[in-house]
Amino acid sequence: MSLVNPTSRSKASSKPSARRAETARIYAHPLPIIFPEPTYTFLGLSLTRPLNPHCTALLDPITRSAWVENSGDAAILWQRGFFGKGDLSRSEPSWLARQINARKMKGKGLTSEEITAKRRAERKQFKLDRAKAMAAAAAEAEVAFKEEGRVIAPGIAPDGTRIIPSAATWKPTSISVPSEESPPDDTPDELREEIEPIQDLEHLQLSLQEAFFLVWALDCLTVLHPETNEPLTLAEIWNAFQNAHMSSLAPLLALPPPRFDNPFLVSYIAYHHYRSLGWVVKSGVKFCVDYLLYKRGPVFQHAEFAIVVIPVYEDPQDQANSPFKLQNAEPFTWSWLSTINRVNSQVQKTLILSYITIPAESRVPSKVLSSPACFAHYSVREVVLRRFIPARMRD
Repeated sequence: MSLVNPTSRSKASSKPSARRAETARIYAHPLPIIFPEPTYTFLGLSLTRPLNPHCTALLDPITRSAWVENSGDAAILWQRGFFGKGDLSRSEPSWLARQINARKMKGKGLTSEEITAKRRAERKQFKLDRAKAMAAAAAEAEVAFKEEGRVIAPGIAPDGTRIIPSAATWKPTSISVPSEESPPDDTPDELREEIEPIQDLEHLQLSLQEAFFLVWALDCLTVLHPETNEPLTLAEIWNAFQNAHMSSLAPLLALPPPRFDNPFLVSYIAYHHYRSLGWVVKSGVKFCVDYLLYKRGPVFQHAEFAIVVIPVYEDPQDQANSPFKLQNAEPFTWSWLSTINRVNSQVQKTLILSYITIPAESRVPSKVLSSPACFAHYSVREVVLRRFIPARMRD
């Protein structure tokens, strides 16, 4: 019977809960706009104003995105709704934190990218050690058979212990995590930080859908012209985002040809639909889908649903005359559907086919496309697909 110090157990168990509490505190607000508790009311109406951060982003038509270069605005948009991604990171803009960790060389407070790099380095080292042990065991068994005529099991010592390491028993040695920073010199950390301050080279990259949602639905983002750095009006943003999917020779702010099947409009309908339902919507290109839906955000749990946007023309003649070749507009094959479904079922995500009905030009006048009021003429239908797995669905 082993005795365990209750103090050490309580300290060990309190670390995960403290980390979860800190994460919940940082990501407590689901949107950039904060509605504080009402301090006073008049005739039953609250007179407290919401707190609007009013962030700024620079439009980049080439990458079809908006860049938030201010680190404070980037932190607000990420921590309050998980908008955008760091251009030098997997998701959260943590490039500067990785550089600071690499400079201090303390190995504490690793970011998600550093944890992944460390895990991959350990897995690579384990495979090398196992291959070396297997080769040595095979050579030892061959020598024993030739010299003594004994047949021994490769990888088994005379006392019955295994020589070849397994994933459960192998312990990693000191492995250096690949760093983007140059090798450290002998200068003390305090002096090096004063002499060579680290400049934050990362910016938060917003998709056009995320940027328009922040501009139009929340009114907490200002988009600047890429050449003049002047703020764009809502009408100019409306035209610029649609022109981003036109020819690169088209003027940025010119009025695009009115089309209900503009790729920006179709994708934004799906993005706004799920954002308005309270989901955190992120890109799903990693899993061969358009969007991923998180209940609270990537730092809390994995995505529950994978969304494939399928445009459907109300009038087939509009599709025949369209200059756009929308993805998934043609009837899909069963092999494609099986592939997408299998990929997402392996990562425990439910696949949803989101059908966006594009209104017919013969029914809705094109002048409706002059403003976001045209969104009312679209419709969204959803079909949930689940792959039958006998071992998991016996109940």
